Formats: sequence, C-alpha cells, structure tokens
Amino acid sequence: MLKTYSCGELTRDHVGEKVTLAGWVHRRRDHGGLVFIDLRDREGLVQVVFNPELSKEGHEVAIKLRHEYVVKVVGEVAKRPPGTENPKLATGEVEVIARGVEILNPSKTPPFYINEDVEVDENLRLRYRYLDLRRPRMRENIILRHRVIKFMRDFLDAKGFIEIETPILIKSTPEGARDYLVPSRIHPGRFYALPQSPQQMKQLLMVAGFEKYFQIARCFRDEDLRADRQPEFTQLDLEMSFVEEEDILSLMEELFTALVENVKPTMRVIKPFPRLSYHDTMERYGSDKPDLRFGVEIRDLSEIAAQSDFTVFRSALHEGGKVKGICAPGCAHYSRGQLDELTEFVQGHGAKGLVTLPLGEAQARSVAAKFLTSEQIDEMAMRFEAREGDLLLIVAGKPKAVEESLGALRLEVARRLKLADPNLLAFCFILDYPLLEWSEEEGRWEPMHHPFTAPKDEDIPLLDTAPERVCAKHYDLVCNGCELSSGSIRIHTRQLQEKIFRLLGYGDEEVNQRFGHLLEAFEYGAPPHGGIAPGIDRVVMLLAREETIREVIPFPKNQSAMDVMFDAPSEVSEEQLKELHLKLRID
Repeated sequence: MLKTYSCGELTRDHVGEKVTLAGWVHRRRDHGGLVFIDLRDREGLVQVVFNPELSKEGHEVAIKLRHEYVVKVVGEVAKRPPGTENPKLATGEVEVIARGVEILNPSKTPPFYINEDVEVDENLRLRYRYLDLRRPRMRENIILRHRVIKFMRDFLDAKGFIEIETPILIKSTPEGARDYLVPSRIHPGRFYALPQSPQQMKQLLMVAGFEKYFQIARCFRDEDLRADRQPEFTQLDLEMSFVEEEDILSLMEELFTALVENVKPTMRVIKPFPRLSYHDTMERYGSDKPDLRFGVEIRDLSEIAAQSDFTVFRSALHEGGKVKGICAPGCAHYSRGQLDELTEFVQGHGAKGLVTLPLGEAQARSVAAKFLTSEQIDEMAMRFEAREGDLLLIVAGKPKAVEESLGALRLEVARRLKLADPNLLAFCFILDYPLLEWSEEEGRWEPMHHPFTAPKDEDIPLLDTAPERVCAKHYDLVCNGCELSSGSIRIHTRQLQEKIFRLLGYGDEEVNQRFGHLLEAFEYGAPPHGGIAPGIDRVVMLLAREETIREVIPFPKNQSAMDVMFDAPSEVSEEQLKELHLKLRID
C-alpha cells in the first residue's frame, strides 16, 4: 500500500507516529509561510501542514497543489494547537506535519465543486459521475448501499436461504412492462430478452427443491422513467416453498426492522407494520402506496352532499360519482391565490375542480357554504374531526378521478405543511388486491400483478362467473408513500395456471411457446411456494432521505434513459448489424 493509514483514521492516539497518507487535495489554504491542505480519501479528511522550516522541498511542492490533485504525504501526527480543533471532523483534534509530499497525478479544474455541497445540474453530474461520486454525500450513499446489501445477505443466510444466480439472457415473456431485446448472432431472427425479474427462474428453483432462495438480482424494464424508476435496477429477489402469505410478511417485517436498527439507527420504524386492504387503502388515501407518517385521510361526504342544494355535488352523484375530501389543518386563512394553486393542482390529476370550505370566520368566502346548511357543514367537519381554522378540500366526480386527485392533494398538503417526519419510516403491507383488472384499451383481462399470482382459494370458482371479484394472494410492502416491493403466493399446478392464461386471452400455441417449460415443471411435483422482491434502490433512497433513486445508484441513466457519460444508447456500425442479420428501419 502507498499509505500506512487512511486519512479518516487518525486520532490523538496516533500523535507522535510517522505516517504515510495518500489521497486527494480537498482544500488548500496558503497562509503566507504555512500551507494547509485537507487531504481526503474514502474514510475522511485530515489536515496536513507544510512548514518551509521543516521541509523546504515539501513546502515548494505544496504551493503548487490544487483541488483534486492526487498526492502522497509523509509526516508526523501532532495535536492541533489549542483553539484550532475542528469538532466537525473525526480527525479534528490532530494534524499531520508534512516532511515530504509527492504529486501522484495532477488534476484539471473540476467542472463543479467537489468540496462544497452546492446544487449542480444533474446532467453535468452524470456526465462526470466519477467526480460526482467523490462528493461526501454521494460517497456516503454508495457506502450505505453496500451496508444494506451486506445486511440483507447476512440476514437471509442466517435464515437458511441460499443465494443462487439466474441468467441475464432469457426468453421474452409478459411481466408487465416492455422487454429489452438482445438479437442473436448465432440464431438469425431470434432474440433473447433481459429479465424484468427472475420470476420464472425462482419458481423453477422451488420445483428443483431448494426451498429458500435469494439473489441480489439485476432487472431490466423498458418503461417511462420517473424518480423511482430506472431502465436497470436491483432487487432483493427471494422465494420460499411450503409457505403461506403470513410467513413471507413476517419475514419481511423482521428483515426491515432489523435492517433499519442496524444500518440506520437514527431513523425510527413504526412497529408492528400496519396491514391494510387494497380497497380500504384506496378509500382512505387515494393510493395503494400510502404515506402513513401523517393523517389527512380522505373521507366520503357523498351522503351529506346528496342532501345539499349544491349543483356541483348533486350532478356528480347523479352521474354515479362520489363526493370526497380531505382536511388541511390550520389552513382556513389561505388566500385566493393559494386556493387557486390547489385547484390547478387537482385539475392536473384528473379532477374537474376543487371545492374549498374554510371553517370559522373565513367560511363566508366559500361559494359552497351558500348552498350548505350549518348542520351539513358541521356534519362534514365531524367526518374529519376538523376544528375552526381548518380548511376542507372537496372533490366531486367519477370515483377514480376523485381518488387519484385527492390522493395527490393529500401528499401536496403534507408537503406544504411539513407534516411528514423525515426520520420516520412508516412501513405497511397492502393486502387483498384484485387478481385481475379490465383493460379497456385491449378489451381483455390483465393481471394486476403478473400471471403467476395465485387467486385466493375461496375465490377460484369465481374465475368462471365473476373474475372481477376474485382476490389475489398478493401483497405489497410500502414505506413513506413508496412501493418497495410486490409479492405473492404463486400458482403451482398446471391446471390452474392454464386456466389463468386462458382467462387472460392467451391461445394454446402462445401458452406452449412462452410457458411450456414452466407448465411441464409443475407436473413434476411442484411445491406450494411464494415470494417477494424488495427494490434495493428504493430502500436505500429512503434510508438516505433522497428524492430519487438516481442518487443511490453508482452509474444511473438520466431522466431520458440516457447514459450521458458513455453516450449510450449509441449507434452501431453496419458490420455489427450485418453480423446480427439486422437492418434498421426507423419510423
């Protein structure tokens, strides 16, 4: 090694030792006679002092040093003079008196500050990601990611799980998003697909008798990007045989509780994890990934609204709609401009408009109050346990638009009022999902999760008579408004799996071509099994208190799915296309 210690290791216990350090110049200060630098490596910073009276040559080199130069320093650890200690640094009680310094590599001036936590255009950061990762915040995020993955591996190993890798080049099968396709040179006109998840492989591992499998799996989905989506992502994939839903939920609760306590003990976890039905969650929060760190729940006001003279309410109800709302605590004073902003917000999420009803003296400013009796207003307030000074925000319209717009508005109100504790992790399980949903666009049933999810035993007869009423053995793990993972008990018999495929509109030939290997495996003693797959990127994002998973992935794509550092995706040569038996046609 070129160094005897890491920069961040040095303490007063090392005073008097001769040390060799290597790292990057984080800061440089020239005080006339003395030159000070903060030397940085992965473990932290330490102050190095260059005194011309002790080392004239070293001092001359130090004068030439600039930010991000890579240097090796030889010196002696000393206590800092009284009054110059830096309590913000782990090494703040000591400094290194340099006896010599060697420039291992100079550096151009970086395109952005590395030693200051300032806002930088994201594309510039991604263009120079290797510099961005030197910044303390990013370094800590990547180290946190390592610790999360290591904890998961150790935890599952102790529980008897076996880590098994599955292929990256597989067959294209429907998993809910578009596949990334890889053309085969050896087999002209044929394609591999990159796995959206190792779904079928892990089920086949259960048929193979491994009983408890896990993998830190790379997954690929060609879908539109957002804050918690990337074209490639990492998940903790696991599957268990001879289990029921409760076994998997209990395992996940134990894993994530222990993970936070060991890896991020400064954050708190609500225990036990609440369990909510899909229907109840949509009614109360307008979303199947609710943030439970605060209240502001949605309440149904349809019965009260039906008795009013307000045309907006009565028209929506007459057309089969709903009237629902939330209560923004202490917001009755909102100005017309602020109320207009909220109206525009819900309209952007599918609502036709927003009815605002302040409680107390400001009530006279509400248009709706003129068409409601005092008793009706009091009854609405009671639904929310609202008080004078609160603001009722009400949406009338089709049920789906009402739920979605109020679900989004609930989060916006919480953001404005800072209702969510940033150090609280509110995990919950969402249960009792519908097995299927009707696609108006396709004119057929589609799986709510994926086609391998088992229906509840008591609902199997409904597959023939009322598919819309069938509930799935499906569960989601949600935290702070973010879906961390989906899982289910799987179908493990050929007969039931073929029935689901037929219900989804797959023909016999297509079923045999895409899933014949899985159906055949089910005929060789497939055990009951189920699993779940938490998204590691999202877990680390929450623990790091970041807004996007791009901040916790070493080399992510930007919001346009571009790798701006490698300039990918990129064109390929005619020779490469010819080898793959392909011709380009760009419509």
